[in-house]
Amino acid sequence: MTDVPMTPRPAATVMLLRDTDAGLAVFLLQRHRNMEFAPNMTVFPGGGVDDRDRRADINWAGPEPAWWARRLGVGEDLALALVCTAARETFEECGVLLAGPDERSIVADAGAYRGARQELASRELSFGDFLRREDLVLRADLLRPWANWVTPPTGHRRRYDTYFFVAALPQGQHADGQTTEAVDARWATPGEAIEDFVAGRRFLLPPTWTQLDTLAKTTGTVADVLATEREIVPMRTEVIGTEGNWSLQFFDSERYEQARRGRPW
Repeated sequence: MTDVPMTPRPAATVMLLRDTDAGLAVFLLQRHRNMEFAPNMTVFPGGGVDDRDRRADINWAGPEPAWWARRLGVGEDLALALVCTAARETFEECGVLLAGPDERSIVADAGAYRGARQELASRELSFGDFLRREDLVLRADLLRPWANWVTPPTGHRRRYDTYFFVAALPQGQHADGQTTEAVDARWATPGEAIEDFVAGRRFLLPPTWTQLDTLAKTTGTVADVLATEREIVPMRTEVIGTEGNWSLQFFDSERYEQARRGRPW
């Protein structure tokens, strides 16, 4: 009997950026080794769409869901859910809240909502209910669409259709990585993160490596990255081989495999 591949679950992940003297820096998490999906991997904050994100009735600042739907190539209901998921996961996993009291402001001290953050992480509270309760506006204008990757049909217990976003760390806020899903959190330049991968200190899956590789070639600022308009094309990887002797095939797999084996390009 032929195994039927799982249907990928929609997900969102956010490349949170800030400017440093060494150039762009991105916030990274190292997932716990007991996680069912991508254990031990270094990733950007993110996660699967909560069904309640699809029904979020919230105040919204920035491009409307129809704009996001066109850019992401999905329906409006999923576009709204993906943006909500991106903001929710960034708050849950980083403590960074892309919301404010009105469409021109942003929360200065996200730590004031520490209790709500725990309720969100435990799924006791939906993101929409949280925003309404605190009379906050989702700042969708602080996010930009970046990429779309789909988990291979084999080799994983879960599959995701993940949409990548970029956002700048809001002034006055701090990313802390206080989440049970990660054992480490840090800021790093894309080049540093790739060097750690080549040296075997961290492990990157192709979607993460590819985004870091793209950012490493960027000579501008966070504002320049946010101003970049990218075509969102679904990217897929395929697992070739068996456990202990495998490779991942995708458009730039040769360079990735050299890096994975400790041989920089």
